[in-house]
This record gives sequence, C-alpha cells and structure tokens, in this order.
Amino acid sequence: MSNLMNAVDPAVTFVLVHGAGSNAYGWSPVVAELGLRGHRAVAVDLPGHGPGAYFPLSYQAPQDLARLRTEPSPIAGTTLADCAAHVAAVVRRAHRGGPVVLAGQSLGGVTLNAAADLVPELISHLVYVSAFCPAKRASMNELMATQEAAASHIFKMPPVPTPPELGVTRVNWRSSDPDFLRTVKEAIAADYSDSEVRTLLNILEPDESAALGASDGRGLPHKWGRIPRTYVRFTEDRALPPALQDLMIREADETTPGNRFRVRSLAAPHIGPRDPALLADELEQVALLCR
Repeated sequence: MSNLMNAVDPAVTFVLVHGAGSNAYGWSPVVAELGLRGHRAVAVDLPGHGPGAYFPLSYQAPQDLARLRTEPSPIAGTTLADCAAHVAAVVRRAHRGGPVVLAGQSLGGVTLNAAADLVPELISHLVYVSAFCPAKRASMNELMATQEAAASHIFKMPPVPTPPELGVTRVNWRSSDPDFLRTVKEAIAADYSDSEVRTLLNILEPDESAALGASDGRGLPHKWGRIPRTYVRFTEDRALPPALQDLMIREADETTPGNRFRVRSLAAPHIGPRDPALLADELEQVALLCR
C-alpha cells in the first residue's frame, strides 16, 4: 500500500467511467484498492450497461449466430449526450462532499470530454487511462483511422457483422472460436493467463451504441480545456497503441497550450496492470494535486 494515504485529502472522490462493452465492475479491483486506502470512489455504469445491459437471446447458449447479426438492441438509441448527462449527474452528487477526480478508460474518455463540458467547475482533475481524447479529430472513429492507430489489434477482432441500421457494435465475447480468443487476448490482455482472459470475457457486454464511436467528442477549450488533466499511458497496449495515445496527448496539448497533459506511463495492456495498486498509486498522485 502506498504511503501517500495520510497526505491525501480524504474528501477527494474518484468517479470512474468504463470503456466500450464494459461496466462498473471493470473498475472493481481499483475501487477496492482505493477503498482500502481510505478513499471514496464510485464506478459508474453508463446508460445501457451494468444492471441496464441488454443481452440478446441469440447471444445466450446455445447461440444462434445468424440471428445475432440482426437481433435489435435498445442500446442503439444511446447517445454521447446521454452518457455525458449521466456522468455529470454523478459528478454533481459527488461534488457535495468535496473535490472530484473524473477518470475514464478506453472509449470512456470520450464521455469524459462531454461530461467535462457540462460541469467543468465541479471537476478538479481529469484522468485518461489509456483512453480516447478527441481534440483536433472529432471522434473515436476518426482517431482509429489515423496512421498511429494502424497497428491496433482491434482491427484483427472484427465485431459481429450487424447491418448499419441496427445502430450497435456487437462483439460475441462468448465465441468458442480459438482464433478469436487468441486475438482478443493479444489485443487487450496480452500478459494475462488464458483463464484470466476467459473470466474477463464473461463480464463484458456484447452491445455498444455505434453512435458513441462516431459522435463528435471534442472537448470545448473554454470548458473541458480549462480542467487540469493527466494521461496514464499503457505502454503495452495493443488496442490503443502508444503512438495513438501520444497523438491524442499532443493534439490536446496543441488545442489548450496553457493547460497541457501531465503524462504518466505504466507497463500494462489495454485492460490495465495486473496489480491494481499501480493504477491506484497514480490516482493518489492526482488526488494530491487537488488539495
């Protein structure tokens, strides 16, 4: 356990936002570690996730792979504005008790930008944990079209081929295809065991709103851009390659040159370090900046 605990203002609340296909449970190891250190932390389920998630009947065993391509999902109607409003409401409640550190991982970074635009005065610090941060390029989709993203292993694990009008990005995490399982491991959890990866896949959710990847997620310089921010780079990330992370850091800094990213690096794959204490250490360091 870090020896920073006594030096950090206990009034800081960490509000944690998950990425695509995930939920609040994905933050559980970090929330537990922060709690054991005496901190307040809440992991948010974005709309259509966690208890509100939808699991298509065709996704259950035995799977109907043909129907899985066309079965509608209510998450198709979820927008970036919905996610931002949901997180902003959590921040408003958390702020009643003191400073708020808002952190997001992967696609959750786009929601961070949008939520920060809604309540910039209530957020003491933003933390992007190997997360998307559109600044000059409008969306996650535009960022993934860059040369810096070309090496991403995400392109090796194509989603279920749903028609565009379905409005969802669907991944069959329960696939029994060994090539798919191997590709997923390489993309998001390369240094984890096969057993750990299977456990991970069983807590992921199949559907994500396609609108989130296409939405303009650029933060407004006079709102999002005035909040101090940290980027935690994952140097072993094969989903968001370090070159892509560095591009987002650089373009955000060019957008708000008077408020640049504080950058930290951890040797971790996309789902994060095996030891949650490493990420908790970084969040504690941020909390010190909020005193």
